Amino acid sequence: MAADPNDSALWIRRFHPAPDSAIRLVCLPHAGGSAAVYFPMSRALKDDADVLSVQYPGRQDRRAEPGVRDMAEYADRVYDALLPWNDRPLALFGHSMGAVIAFEVARRLEERAGTVPARLFVSGRRAPSRTREGEDLHRRDDAGLIDEMRRLNGTDSTLLDDPELLPLILPALRSDYTAIETYVHRPGPPLAAPVTALVGDADPRATLEEVRAWRDHTSGAFDMEVFPGGHFYLTDHQDRVAGLVAGHLRALRTAGPRN
Repeated sequence: MAADPNDSALWIRRFHPAPDSAIRLVCLPHAGGSAAVYFPMSRALKDDADVLSVQYPGRQDRRAEPGVRDMAEYADRVYDALLPWNDRPLALFGHSMGAVIAFEVARRLEERAGTVPARLFVSGRRAPSRTREGEDLHRRDDAGLIDEMRRLNGTDSTLLDDPELLPLILPALRSDYTAIETYVHRPGPPLAAPVTALVGDADPRATLEEVRAWRDHTSGAFDMEVFPGGHFYLTDHQDRVAGLVAGHLRALRTAGPRN
C-alpha cells in the first residue's frame, strides 16, 4: 500500500531543507519530546544532510490527536510517514524512547522496503534485548511523572511549574511512557545497518554495559561514544554530538543507497 503523503506531512518537520543533500537524517525525540528538540541539530547539520525531525501525535500542533501507546504502532506509523522520503540514503538518530523507535523503523526499512539505513544513531537507551524490572512510570499519578521529569532534567522546569501548561504536556508524556515501558523486543536477525551508540556516563536509565549491548543488534560496524552527564547529556554537548554525527554523515553522503 502506498504511503499517504498527507500523513507524512503530519509526522515530518523540516526546519532547514537541504533537497540536494545526498543523505537524509531522521531524528526521533524522547518520551514527551517534540520535533523542535532537534532544531539545533538540524541547524548544525544543514550542510551535511537533509534533516527530518519527527513530530509525534499528542503535542504542540498535534495536541488534539490521541497519543500512541504502543511501540509497534509508533514504528509502523513513522515507517509509513518516511516512505515518501526513501529516495536516498536514510540515517536515523533517536534519543531514549526515540532510539527504540529508530531501531524498529530500521528493522521495517530492511524487512519491508529492502532498504538498509546508512547508519543508526541510538542515544541514551539500553539495547532492546536488555530489560529492567519495575518500570511503571506510566501507572503513576501526575505528581510521580513530574517528579521523574525533574530528576532527569528533560523538561524545562518552568513548564512543569505552570498549571496551565501541564494539562497539555502530561497526556502525551503518559502515552509515551506507556509505549516504551510496555515494549517487548521481538527477536530476529540483526540489522545490516551500522550502529553508533551514545550515552551519558551517569545516565540512570542506561548503563554503559547496557548500551554496549547494542553491538549484538547489528551485523555491521558498531561504535560507542560516552559523554559526561546524565540522561539528557546532549543538552550540554550539542556541538560535540552534532560533530560526531556530521563526521559519520560526511563519510556516507557520497555513497549510494545500500540495498
